Amino acid sequence: MLVIGESVHVISPRVKAAIEGRDKKVIQEIALAQLEKGAGVIDLNIGPQKKAGPEVMAWMVNTVQEVADVPVSLDTTNAAAIEAGLKLVKQRAFINSTDATPDRLSALLPLAAKYDANIVALTFAGGALPTTADARIALAVENIIPACEETGVSMERVYFDPLVLTINGNQDQVQETINGVRFFKQMSDPPPMTTCGLSNVSNSAPRELRPLINRVFLVMMHGAGLDSAILDALDPDIMDALRIIETGDNSTAVGRLYLALHEAYATGAEFDPSAGDASDPAQRDVLKTVEVLENKWIYAHSYLKL
Repeated sequence: MLVIGESVHVISPRVKAAIEGRDKKVIQEIALAQLEKGAGVIDLNIGPQKKAGPEVMAWMVNTVQEVADVPVSLDTTNAAAIEAGLKLVKQRAFINSTDATPDRLSALLPLAAKYDANIVALTFAGGALPTTADARIALAVENIIPACEETGVSMERVYFDPLVLTINGNQDQVQETINGVRFFKQMSDPPPMTTCGLSNVSNSAPRELRPLINRVFLVMMHGAGLDSAILDALDPDIMDALRIIETGDNSTAVGRLYLALHEAYATGAEFDPSAGDASDPAQRDVLKTVEVLENKWIYAHSYLKL
C-alpha cells in the first residue's frame, strides 16, 4: 500500500507556525521523519490560503524538495495554489482533491491533464453525504468518470476516495465506506485506484483511542482492496499493522488476529472473533474495535471499558 504521510498539516500548531514564519527546518524535519517511517508521498496541507495560496504552496514544495526527491500531495481547496505547486514538482504529484461537483471537476481535472498528475476524487457532490456504497459508486460512474474522459485524464491517474466519515456520529457509514472500496475495485478491468483520508474515521474520538481505531480500520480497508491511504506514518503501531498484513507476519498473537481480520475482508467473509483471545488485553481491544467498526456494538468513547 502506498502511504501518504498526513503530518504536514496546517491544523497542527507547529506546522501552522512554520508556514507563517517560513521556517523550512520544521517542515523538512516532519517530511523526512515520515519518509524514514515508510511514507511514499508527503501530503502538503496548507488549508484554503485564499490570498497567499500560490506563494505558500510553492514555498512548501520547494522546501520539501530541497531535502528529499519524493512525490508530494498538494492539499488545498485553492486551485491556483495547486497549479503553483504543480509547476515545481520533480515527480508526479497528487492533487488532493476534487469532489464530484461540476465546479471542482472543471477547476482541477484540466490541471491533472496538463501536468500529468494523479488526482484524488472524493465521491461527494455537495449537499447531503452519500449514505450507501451504491451512492458512492453512482457519483464515480455518473459524474467523475465522464468528466475525466472529457478532459483527457487517464483513469490510471484517478484515485477514488469513498469518503471516510467519523465513527462518532456516523457509525453505520464505516461498512458502507469499506464496501465502497470493494465496489470501486470491481468497476472495471483493470480496476481503478483507491485512497482515503484514513484518520477521519477516528475524528472526535478521544486521543488515546484514535490510533487503535485507525489501525483496525486500516486492516479492514486494506483487505477490501485499498491501494493507498493518507495516514499518520509517524504512528509506529499503524505502520507495524501494515507491515504485518503485507508480509504475512504471524509471529505474534495480535499479528495473527490482524491477518485473520484482513483475510475476512479480502474474501468478503464474516469475521470470526474466535480468531482472537479476548482474555489478552491487546487482542480484546482489537476485537472490541472490530465490533464497533462493524456496527455490532454502539460506539461510545468508553467502549473499551464496557
